[in-house]
Amino acid sequence: MTTGTSRRIPRADIQTNGRTEHIWALPVDQSFLETLLRDLFENHSEKLTFGPLIQGAAYELKAPGKPERITLNDGYLTVHWGGRGHFHLCIGSNYGALKGEGGGPELMVRRRTARAEFYRSLDKHGHPVSWGLRLFNGAGEPQIAVFLPNPFLTDDDQLAEENDFSRLALWEYLMQHYAGYGPDPLDRQGKGFRHG
Repeated sequence: MTTGTSRRIPRADIQTNGRTEHIWALPVDQSFLETLLRDLFENHSEKLTFGPLIQGAAYELKAPGKPERITLNDGYLTVHWGGRGHFHLCIGSNYGALKGEGGGPELMVRRRTARAEFYRSLDKHGHPVSWGLRLFNGAGEPQIAVFLPNPFLTDDDQLAEENDFSRLALWEYLMQHYAGYGPDPLDRQGKGFRHG
């Protein structure tokens, strides 16, 4: 974790849909990822939408509340909501991958988070329209996307009547606390999804 307020320029990537994203690479060590994910799900679960985001499918699930428990076992962080579900993310060394047919060091590397990043997507005018966190495994496959509160959407995922930039508070907290990046005025220049 870091608490600096530097002005690092993010990496800019052009996505397959032609949109630009700003990306801030994060550490992928188990300790950092466990701290970040515990913070998100234990302290901010009511604000989160999450799930795998892959070509051909986007799962945008709402956390059903604060998890009953979060565990870490054999490299897998598991977020439990009791009878309401759970999910597993391999963020560390998974020695179970070394056992059995088809296992081995390659499987251990493939399962584990190899890339973690904060991102913000821009519209065609260069204004931010969405903010989040993504993790990818050792094969470059998406593990999870966490979509953060959006000033252009309501809590029930409808277009907001008016932009509410106070909804960027979690983004700004995460960027400050985990990436050492202070508030960016660009985040408040977005116009939403309605402009041409």
